[in-house]
Amino acid sequence: MALPVLKNKAARAIFLDRHLLSAAPSGSGKGEDLLDLITQLGFVQVDSINTVERAHHMVLRARRAAYRPTNLTPLLEKDHSLFEHWTHDASMIPTAFFPHWKLRFERDAETLRRQWRSWRREGFEEKVDTLLERIEAEGPKSSACVGEGEKRGSRGWWDWHPSKTALEYLWRTGELTITRRESFKKFYDVTARVLDAGLISSEPKRQSSIDWLCNAALDRLGFATSTEIADFWDIVTKAEAKEWCATAGLTEIDVESVDGTLRRSFARDGILDETPPKPTSRLRILSPFDPALRDRKRAERLFGFHYRIEIFVPEAKRQYGYYVFPMLEGDRLVGRIDMKALRSDDILNVTGLWWERDVQATPARRKKLLAELDRMARFAGVERVVIDPKLGLTSEH
Repeated sequence: MALPVLKNKAARAIFLDRHLLSAAPSGSGKGEDLLDLITQLGFVQVDSINTVERAHHMVLRARRAAYRPTNLTPLLEKDHSLFEHWTHDASMIPTAFFPHWKLRFERDAETLRRQWRSWRREGFEEKVDTLLERIEAEGPKSSACVGEGEKRGSRGWWDWHPSKTALEYLWRTGELTITRRESFKKFYDVTARVLDAGLISSEPKRQSSIDWLCNAALDRLGFATSTEIADFWDIVTKAEAKEWCATAGLTEIDVESVDGTLRRSFARDGILDETPPKPTSRLRILSPFDPALRDRKRAERLFGFHYRIEIFVPEAKRQYGYYVFPMLEGDRLVGRIDMKALRSDDILNVTGLWWERDVQATPARRKKLLAELDRMARFAGVERVVIDPKLGLTSEH
C-alpha cells in the first residue's frame, strides 16, 4: 500500500525549521538564549579549523547574528551548563543531557580498551588509575602536563603517548570532564568537581536512555530513517533504533527528494499537516559542519546540493577549495564561497565563489551576499572585505 508523501518543498521547510534556519537570525546569542539555542539543536560539533572562525562559532552565529565566540565560554567554564563529549564527533552538549551519556560511557569503556590496545601505544591502561589519582590531588591537567619522560609520537597528531591516551580514555568514559580550554587546548578535571552532583548520580535505565535519545533525535530531525535516528547522537545502535521505530507509535511516510525519488521515513503523527514558517529570503553563509549539512547524503537528497570537504585533497585535484562555505538562501543551498580572515591585514579575503548551476547571480542576490560578507567580517573581527575582481562581485568595499 502506498504511503503518504511529504513533498520536497514541505520537507525542506520542516527540516530547516527544525534546524532553526527558517527565521532570520535574532536574539542575544548569549546566556540563557544561547543555551536554549544549543538545547534546541541538541549539540554543536567542535572543530579546530579556523579560516574565518571555528565551526561551532559559525553554527551559532548563523542562528544568532549577535553571537560572538566569547559568549560561549561562561556556559562551558563557569556555569558548566554545557559539557564537551562525543556525538558523531566531538561536540558541546547541554549538561542536562549528561545522565543519558552514561550509556555511551559504558559502551566506550569496553570498546576503547579493546581498540586502543592495538591502535594506540602500549601501556596506556597502566596509566589510567595513577593519572586519575594525580588529577584528583593536583587539579586540572592538559595532555601537555602529563606523560613526563614518555616517548612522544612521530607519526602524526593521533600518535599519542600512553598518558595522553589514558587521559582521553578517562574523558571518553566519563571519569574526567573538560573544564576549560586555553588556545583550544583541553584541560581535564574530575567530573565530580565540575558537574552537578544530581546529574552525576542520576542513573537512567538503558531502555529509558534509548527512548530519550531516539525521541530527541526525531524531534530535531522532523523525519528520519531508523539509521538516521541512530546516527544523530551516535549512542544507540542501529538495531536499537530500528526496534524503537517499530514500537514507538510513529507514522511511516515517503519523503520526496529533490529529484522526485521517495525515501521511506518515520515521523510524528500530523507531520503532513504541519505548516512550518516560510524560510527567510536572507542569504547566510554556513559552516561545513552545520547540523543541517552534517549528513551530506541527506543534504543532497533534500536540496540537490553535493558537498565534500577537500582539506585532504591535493590542491591540484580540488574542485573548489581547501575549505569552502555553503550558502543558504530561503530553502535553497545556492552556492559556495572560499574566504579567509587575514587578521594581520585586517581583512576578510574572498578568493572563490561558485553559484549552483540553476542559480542566477542576479543583482539582488549579489547584494544579499555582499551584506552577508560585511556581517561575516564584523563577526571575524576584521575591518573590511576584499574580493577577487575575477569573481564579478566587487573588488573592495
